[in-house]
Amino acid sequence: MLLVALVGAPAARAQQRACQGRIFDATTKEPLVGATVRTPDGAAGTATDASGQFSLATNAAELVVTAVGYQPQTVAAGPGPLRVALAPAVQDLQTVVVTASREAQLRTDAPVAISKLTPTVIQDTKPTLLVELINKVPGVVMLNYGNEQHAMGIRQPFGTSAYFLYLEDGIPLRPMGVFNHNALLETNPLAINSIEVVKGPASSLYGPEAVGGAINVLTKRPTSVPTASVGVQADQFGYRRVQAAGGGMITNKLGAFVSGYAARQRHSWLASSDYDKASLNARVEYALSPRLRLTAAGSVNDYDSQTSSAVDSVAYYRREYSSTSDFTYRKAYALRARLTAEQQWTERQATSLTGYFRDNSLGQNPSYGIRWNPTPSATNDPSKARGEVNVSRFKSYGLIAQHSVRWQWLDSRLLAGTSLDYSPTRYDAHQIDLAAQLRAGGRSVERYTITADRPDLPIADYTTDLVSSAGYAQLDVHPLRRLQLTLGGRFDRLSFAYQNRLDQSRGTKAYQQATPKIGLTYDLGRGRGLYANYSQGFSPPGLTSIFRKRPGTGVTAGGVSVPADFYYNLEPARFYNREVGGWASLLSGKVYVDVALYQMDGRNELLSIRQPDNSTDYQSAGKTLHRGVEYGLTWKPTATLFFRAGGTNAVHRFEQFVLSTNANDAVQNVNGKDMPQAPRWVANAELTYKPRWLPGLRTAVEYQRIGPWYQDQVERVRYDDRTLFGARGVSLLNARAGYSWRETVEVFVNVLNVTDELYANAATRGNARTDRTTYTPGAPRTVSAGVQYNFIGKK
Repeated sequence: MLLVALVGAPAARAQQRACQGRIFDATTKEPLVGATVRTPDGAAGTATDASGQFSLATNAAELVVTAVGYQPQTVAAGPGPLRVALAPAVQDLQTVVVTASREAQLRTDAPVAISKLTPTVIQDTKPTLLVELINKVPGVVMLNYGNEQHAMGIRQPFGTSAYFLYLEDGIPLRPMGVFNHNALLETNPLAINSIEVVKGPASSLYGPEAVGGAINVLTKRPTSVPTASVGVQADQFGYRRVQAAGGGMITNKLGAFVSGYAARQRHSWLASSDYDKASLNARVEYALSPRLRLTAAGSVNDYDSQTSSAVDSVAYYRREYSSTSDFTYRKAYALRARLTAEQQWTERQATSLTGYFRDNSLGQNPSYGIRWNPTPSATNDPSKARGEVNVSRFKSYGLIAQHSVRWQWLDSRLLAGTSLDYSPTRYDAHQIDLAAQLRAGGRSVERYTITADRPDLPIADYTTDLVSSAGYAQLDVHPLRRLQLTLGGRFDRLSFAYQNRLDQSRGTKAYQQATPKIGLTYDLGRGRGLYANYSQGFSPPGLTSIFRKRPGTGVTAGGVSVPADFYYNLEPARFYNREVGGWASLLSGKVYVDVALYQMDGRNELLSIRQPDNSTDYQSAGKTLHRGVEYGLTWKPTATLFFRAGGTNAVHRFEQFVLSTNANDAVQNVNGKDMPQAPRWVANAELTYKPRWLPGLRTAVEYQRIGPWYQDQVERVRYDDRTLFGARGVSLLNARAGYSWRETVEVFVNVLNVTDELYANAATRGNARTDRTTYTPGAPRTVSAGVQYNFIGKK
């Protein structure tokens, strides 16, 4: 028997062969890292590397391929290289996310409210604008202000506040203190692989401004097989777009992917809304060794747009989408580049080092900057107004270093990192004089025209050398097999030397804050679990709110002069968040529900107070309350039907906020009142049908709901117009259809606002009784169509 064994063993080994191949996503064609390849009996197995490649010595006739978030597949172990495309599991609790902890982890291990828009969702939506995607996330409102300009609301009233952090591959789009609510227009939708949205403070990992939430745009990687695509898209309102993308593995170690588009809009439904945009993204990955990978990525976005003004009630309800100004504009240029090295020391230790660069400029003559007062007086002529021209520029040089280690002790993991960002900035703004052509009655303006450019009347003129530094750490431990405890914290410091040319002042200023987090996750088994967390958020005031003149600054009124540096004393905002939630898989995995309840208390929240002439005064509020419940449901009753729904019911309230200390003012404070632009209910639902009788066809119907909201801070006026189904606020229906022929030719049609409802994306007014509402109208029925040709290689 021993002799037979000795003789037969080499023969058995000789029968084994080296099976090699690549595992990739069937939708995106991107490599799947860590996919498992094993024999049916489990006797042998391996995992794919960073390029999605594997090699396994076996004599088995079949191999089983699995990956978290994908449908398993059994393939024949052929003699040649294998190409295995795994289809995403539409209904899977174990979604992999990276934003919750800066590293890939299961969604069910993260004690936060986080949602992921998968490549399948992005592919099926075929969005023209990011707003069409972001609004699918439960608890999130992204409003279209026209030409890719937008507002955001995540656990905050929707609007232009700086309490949201926008990231691309985990790197903020802008440095701390230079927030812009339109920053997502400086991205390329065609380069997006997936989008992750963290709701609630994420400051313990990502720092200031990640208060209401963080949106992380994850870009496409080089594909495992050669791919190329070219397409066009258009609508009936003059929007045209041409796009192209392509990539693949140049060698077994080197891969690249490039995508870009050029868009143009002319003569749209909204007056003075022409725009042009060009975007290009490129990414190159190189495996120096099986454990060391380099990634070089860059993007450039060039945007030039007219900016139509908001309209008054007369024009809005007549559907006269006119603009009071034809000279306002926004021009944005954003270049970003990064180089990342990722070293996998062992199966339990990894290090990443990223260096990045930004070059950004934003020039505008904003319509919201026009100041007009309808009240005649000795010092005010209603036939005159004023506007402004401003330019903001910055360059950034940054570094992020991070190390993670896992221990068998309590199945624990420690992640720690540090970051440094140096961003010299320059901002200047000056006045322009305007003539106001009044409508009959003299209570509203029909058109403004420029009468003089006034660089001699500066509004702001400063330079700063921004330096932001941080250290952060997060520890995950399992004191019990099903219980995970997460402890995290971060310390941030923002300092800058400044020169303010308005008052010829120089100096330095600094803000610093520690933000802790503690979370618990408990696995109840059978696809069910609970979580709880406590976290803090922190946000210093933006530079423009610090250095711009307050309305009335420098003017002597009643013998009292308001100093030009009044804003220097604005306090950082702090938020304290408590949250509990859970998830459950029901009906044999056909139904998945998740729920989160939260309360976030704000202190010194920076709020804008609209003045009668449309100017803005900034004040740090004493106390605010943000409390709500977020919920999501997905249901797959059959292989051809998929339903999802999500929403939030929330209260955003002033707890303690003094509007005026003047005894003659009718309203002294707004304690206990709802904040403006804070609807109590927001919801989004969609039903998708992909029939078996015609593979490649998809149809979907989507419903968007935003409840009524107060327009002012004193609760005098609400926006509660009736729309679809008689619902007050905003109630819209969208429809989408597309057909893909053998993944080669794709055609699609999207119809937004199917019933052509009249609705507003924003309706705001000041607090005075004489103030009038201004509306940012939503788009009428819009039909967008496109066609795309795809090439998928066999290599």
